This record gives sequence, C-alpha cells and structure tokens, in this order.
Amino acid sequence: MPDPDIKPAKTAIIGCGKIFPAYARGCRMFRALDLKYCADVHADAAEARAEEFGLAAAGIEELLADPSIEIVINLTVPKVHAEVGRRILEAGKHVYSEKPLALDVSEGAALLTLAAQKGLRAGCAPDTFLGAGLQTSRKLIDDGRIGRPLSGTAFMLSPGPESWHPNPAFYYQKGAGPMFDMGPYYITALVHLLGPVANVCAVTSKARSERLATCKEHFGEMLPVEVPTHYSGSLIFESGAVINIAISFDVHGSTRGNNPIEIYGSEGSLGVPDPNTFGGPVSLLRAEDGKWNDIPLAFDYTENSRGIGVADMVHAIRSGRPHRCSGDLALHVLDVMNAFEKSSNTRSWVSITHKCSRPAPFPAGLACGLLDD
Repeated sequence: MPDPDIKPAKTAIIGCGKIFPAYARGCRMFRALDLKYCADVHADAAEARAEEFGLAAAGIEELLADPSIEIVINLTVPKVHAEVGRRILEAGKHVYSEKPLALDVSEGAALLTLAAQKGLRAGCAPDTFLGAGLQTSRKLIDDGRIGRPLSGTAFMLSPGPESWHPNPAFYYQKGAGPMFDMGPYYITALVHLLGPVANVCAVTSKARSERLATCKEHFGEMLPVEVPTHYSGSLIFESGAVINIAISFDVHGSTRGNNPIEIYGSEGSLGVPDPNTFGGPVSLLRAEDGKWNDIPLAFDYTENSRGIGVADMVHAIRSGRPHRCSGDLALHVLDVMNAFEKSSNTRSWVSITHKCSRPAPFPAGLACGLLDD
C-alpha cells in the first residue's frame, strides 16, 4: 500500500510528446504525486493529452504562475531541457527533467546552482535504476556476492531508429545520437552499481554522413548525421573498477543476449538487465559454482514505473533526505557522456570534474508504493 501519511505534491508536466503517456501512467502509481496539468508549446498537443488522461490543459506561463503546483516534470526536447528547467525554478517550483539534464555541462551546473540558491530540488531521469532488476543487482553487489567489483562490460548495440521511429531525424542531430539517447541509462546504472566515474578514455566514430529512413512516415528520406554514431571506451571508476563500454547505432546484430551489462568481481560475475527497463533478468555466477544461475528479483517495480524518481523526490522533500535521481547524479552522467568526444578528439584520458554520491539503494522488503522505511 502507498504511504497513507505523505502529503501529495500537486504536479504538472511540460512537454506532451512520445514519453508523456509513460509518465502520466507512472505518476498514478504513487500517492505522493497528484498530477493536475499538462502544457506544451503546441496547445493542441496539450489538449489531446489532457483529454486522453483526464487532466487540465494549460499554457506554459499559466501553469508556471499557478501557486498550487509544487513540482513540474520537464518532458521537452533535450536542447531546451536547461532553458525550461530554469524557467520552472525561477517560478519557484521543483523541477524533474527527462534525460539528459542539459546538453552542456556548464548549462547543467548553472541549473543546479539556481536550484540551490532558491532552496528547490532538481531531479532528472532516468529512474529505471530504481526498478527491481537494478535494485536486485545492487543488493547482490552490496552483499558481497561477487566480491570486490573489478571490471565489466556494458553494450548498447543497435542499427539505429530510422527503420521504426516516426521522427528519426532527431536522433542524428546535436543533443541526441546513441550516447545522449541511450547513454544516460547505462552510465546511470553503472554509477548506481559501482559509484562515481573518475576518468574516461574513449574513441568515437561516424559510419555515414547520411542515413536512409525506412520508417513509413519518412520512407526514402536521407537524414543528415551531425553526431558520432558509435562510442566505445573505458570508464575508470573511483573504486578502481574498469568498465569497457560501447554505445552504438552502427551495429546490425549482437549475441549479447540477456546481459547488456556484466560486472566481474573477485569472487564471481553478475549479469545485469537492460537498464532501459525496470525488471530482470538478473543472473549470478559464483566462482565455486562455475555456472550462471537466475536470481529472483528481490524488489517491486518490475514493470514500467516512470515517475518513480519524481515520487522519490517528493518523499525526500517531505523528509529532508537526498533524492535518488538527483541533479548531481545527472550532471555527473552528463560530464561522463561529454567526456567521450573530448577523449576521442584529444586522444587522451579525461578526468570527470563534477562528482556525485552513489544513490542510496531501496531498503529490502519495501512495499510497493513506499519509497522510505
């Protein structure tokens, strides 16, 4: 049962695009969130979503001026995440942004400085690491089931979205590409599991200057490619662990199977599920067994629970504790993502400047709907 004592936060969403339904449904899972309004630069989009989900449509300025709204979820396109986030904070409201926090590290840092000056919270997706799969994986590591984490691999290998996405051109423009689209899931999951990153050593490449769209909406169009489409390198963590990582839109097939992330420790190995999902599978190989075993998920939230990061932020505001999907975590991940191209261009290791704390895990035995002991 959800916490019966927490005061719900009146919540609104700016940005009524493709990800909106997942957040609208997810917000309804938690008593901490009372979703009231939605807004978009296109009024018809806001009105359609309002009708679909039983909300009120509002203009952006009207929404920001409403004193009853405590938190605004920013689901706009990445290139305006920082700008819209700033407007939300200047209106005196907590902000939770879809990933990434910003495109530029300095923009992201300025956003967090503004939040601190105003005594407000800034949170950011992804919140998938709060799901059952990655929470179970975290507990196995924290319980010492693989000994000391030493190394690992993380692979997101795809041929790109141009065959299925209704608007694939966006994915090849500045602010997108495989790193800014999918990298936040993988890097955030790794920081959750292993702690912050100290250094990045990487190479990037671009297979083609144009991509052929084969989706029905843009069939036959040539899509200009502005960003790298393959990122590979090593993340060197403050703990000493080293993860080899590849994030790509240039791979037509892979045999990675159920373990997009694997962590190798002094006493065993851990198979970690897709960090763009909330569930499993999780698998464990202990040195004395010599074989992989499936591990039952030890936490709730196995299905799509987007919005759990926002609900956790409300609990944190009410109790005074840090929230798990913090702006500091998102800025650290943004710094890591930007370091890939810098490392590739300079042919050198890049030190990560913006630090963060490892997010707190959920307590074992936490009931569904509860985000605190």
